[in-house]
Amino acid sequence: MRLLSGVDELLRLVGYERVAGVDEAGRGCLAGPVVAAAVVLGPGHTLLGVDDSKNLSASTRERLAAAIKESALSWSVNSVSSAVIDCTNILEATRRAMRACLEDLNPRPDCAVLDAVRLSSLGYPALGLVRGDAVSYTVASASILAKVERDRLMREMDEKYPQYGFARHKGYGAAEHRRALAEYGPSPEHRLTFRSVLPRTDEAGA
Repeated sequence: MRLLSGVDELLRLVGYERVAGVDEAGRGCLAGPVVAAAVVLGPGHTLLGVDDSKNLSASTRERLAAAIKESALSWSVNSVSSAVIDCTNILEATRRAMRACLEDLNPRPDCAVLDAVRLSSLGYPALGLVRGDAVSYTVASASILAKVERDRLMREMDEKYPQYGFARHKGYGAAEHRRALAEYGPSPEHRLTFRSVLPRTDEAGA
């Protein structure tokens, strides 16, 4: 926990009292939205078990997400649809979701730490860190909120399009998902600009 909190503690030591952690879920998926979350936690805030969401079980994420929401000074979750991802690109869609989360926070942060994404013109410093969810407790907390919300959305999507198995693989490129794409073609929730969703012209004609 000490290593995970190091970045946040350092920022507070140099004068940033309200540090927002920001992360996303679903950036590499073939279907569904990209979801971002932002969290501002009070000094000394610790919940046993907080880690990069990918290292946690679904039940642990659910439990920690509820505790984070209850104890945070502020938190926000936003999503950007697959249609917008196709009209822009996944990086721009991720930035849109993250920016929307930061704009929704109240109280407003005076610094933000983002997982591997850079944002400008926020009115306060924003630090983009590769593997931010592994070195910042606040970013790890945001990663949990983003993952839990996206998993919920994908379970809802599974009810509408059960043939794809979204509730199990959450839209990632699992073998089951690729087989369903081959059999049924893409749904309205698939990202048509992602290479694995639609075959290339030369592949389709082969």
